[in-house]
Amino acid sequence: MIRLSGLGLCALVVAASAFAADAAAPPTGAQLAAKTKTCHPISGARFGTDENRPRTIAVCGAAGVLFWKADMDIDCDGQVTTHCNIGADAAFQPGTALSPGGKALAAETTPYVVIPQRSASFDYGRYGIKLGAVAAIVYNGKVAFAVFGDTGPKEILGEASYRVAKMLGIDPDPSTGGTGSGVTYIVFKNTRVKDARSAASIAMAGRAAAARFIGTN
Repeated sequence: MIRLSGLGLCALVVAASAFAADAAAPPTGAQLAAKTKTCHPISGARFGTDENRPRTIAVCGAAGVLFWKADMDIDCDGQVTTHCNIGADAAFQPGTALSPGGKALAAETTPYVVIPQRSASFDYGRYGIKLGAVAAIVYNGKVAFAVFGDTGPKEILGEASYRVAKMLGIDPDPSTGGTGSGVTYIVFKNTRVKDARSAASIAMAGRAAAARFIGTN
């Protein structure tokens, strides 16, 4: 039988604690980026970043996810708040596709992602994705977890809420903000956020889904 001295036992405890901390650490932007380097398009459909822009963006598939790489336009729809209202955003709409309890989300406080409305060329529901699913958005090494909370034009990809932009260090202004490229959107199949209004609930679901994705790809 091996007997450990006090110092040896202490070293084991420290090592075990470090291992547990590493195991519990949320997936990084670099880890997620590494798993989304190669695109395997799920269909021949292509999307643009804005209206009247070339449709060159593919929706890619991997085990348990759909993902795409695009720009980021700022969605300020939903509840009226200080920075999201008709005065700040000429295209402001008071509703969101996901409205728990009949009340719209608030783009300024809820991190949510926008996915094109269902169409003959792309139907997110066919891939196990529903409103309320969780997503990870990666930009410049940073990760923001978001809920699938709104739908947009059928031919456009690359949009997320004011809150997501702010989390990633992107200018969140709905009129002048956003970024033209470099954003990766990863939506996890067969997931659902328990409380779609809670950033903490979204982050918890996102970390678990991202860890599963990294572990199986």
